[in-house]
Amino acid sequence: MPTSVSSVKTEHASRYLQQLCKHWSHRFTVEFNETAGKVPFSPETFVEFAADASALRMTLYVENPQDLERMQNVVADHLKRFAFREELDVVWTADASRV
Repeated sequence: MPTSVSSVKTEHASRYLQQLCKHWSHRFTVEFNETAGKVPFSPETFVEFAADASALRMTLYVENPQDLERMQNVVADHLKRFAFREELDVVWTADASRV
């Protein structure tokens, strides 16, 4: 399963995690609290969030490799919309531990 990770530096990681999860909870069965969350876009495509005081870590899992870039953009675009007051740097890298 192709997997991609982004660690975004922000002091508002918990707030963004909760906003993203609440936003997607209208369409998906989302699980979250102040420090962790999971959004299942489908049974095999989902994103997990982990927040601490300095960063929001996002781990994206996709079923089809051809969907990876599109889903990275979907998640990053939503985060940037909620974080419009900040200039966030979202850089995705392949998760080598999952290969």
